[in-house]
Amino acid sequence: MTEAPFVAVRPGRVAAPIRESGGFGELEFLVADPAVTDVFANGPGELWCDRGTGLLREPSPWTDEAILRDYAVALIAAGGRHIDEASPCVDVRLHDGIRVHVVLPPVSPAGTLISIRLPRLRRLDLDALDASGFFGVVPRARVFGFVEERTNLLITGAAGSGKTTLLSALLGAASMADRIVAIEDVAELRPGHPHFVSLEARQANLEGAGSVGLDRLVREALRMRPDRLVLGECRGAEIRELLGALNTGHDGGAGTLHANSLADVPARLEALGALAGLGPTAIARQAVSAIGAVLHVVRTPEGRHLAEIGRLVLDDRDRLAIE
Repeated sequence: MTEAPFVAVRPGRVAAPIRESGGFGELEFLVADPAVTDVFANGPGELWCDRGTGLLREPSPWTDEAILRDYAVALIAAGGRHIDEASPCVDVRLHDGIRVHVVLPPVSPAGTLISIRLPRLRRLDLDALDASGFFGVVPRARVFGFVEERTNLLITGAAGSGKTTLLSALLGAASMADRIVAIEDVAELRPGHPHFVSLEARQANLEGAGSVGLDRLVREALRMRPDRLVLGECRGAEIRELLGALNTGHDGGAGTLHANSLADVPARLEALGALAGLGPTAIARQAVSAIGAVLHVVRTPEGRHLAEIGRLVLDDRDRLAIE
């Protein structure tokens, strides 16, 4: 009989076996820490974590690249995917939303790279965000008004700035009678809402077949009668399907977008439009019609907060601008 593997359980988190040697193995001490939001292994000998106030270096349990690589391969296998020289960059979701990304040499010259993003142990609703100072610059009432008025929202910010956290809180504040359908590359949204359905993209198998992209999932979601359609992150040609849907009566929708500042949002949307075969004028007209407000979040040493609210407009050349 095979002995059941030890399972590392983060308090408040349902965990499952990753390796026969025991849970998250060498990284168990960080994954089990409720304050840790991110863990990074940058090759053998270099380990970092974030407890919400910036990156801190930790003693690395690995000095040998081969052992670190074996650990990374096991993490990816636990998520039902495979990583090797032919597919050296893979992203998986484990358990209740733990996101793991691995890059192998030679794509990473310094050695195997592991990035682990840990979801919060409890859902942050608008009350919790307000108490943390998230709405210190932009009033919470104004943001909640967008939810009540069913305004289509685009939430922007840098990686780790709190885009998904804010979107989850806003969805949790939606009417309990709404059916929310979300499309995500890796499922991370966890709103406190009774009727939330999530669709997750799928990578191709080893034969290169079976992939299901975000653009297709947006189309599938429209057949599920959503009251609110949500795209977890706009990063490619799926922007065309999302804007098309939000322009045909699907109000109350939302999406997130990586952008360094509010002023950068028009350029980012134009770049995504180009990937979808839309010229600057076409993406501008679609975006202005579909998106009612842009909420930009930032991360500072003091924490995350909503910094600005803007509105997409057309300039005198029919190009996208923001005010």
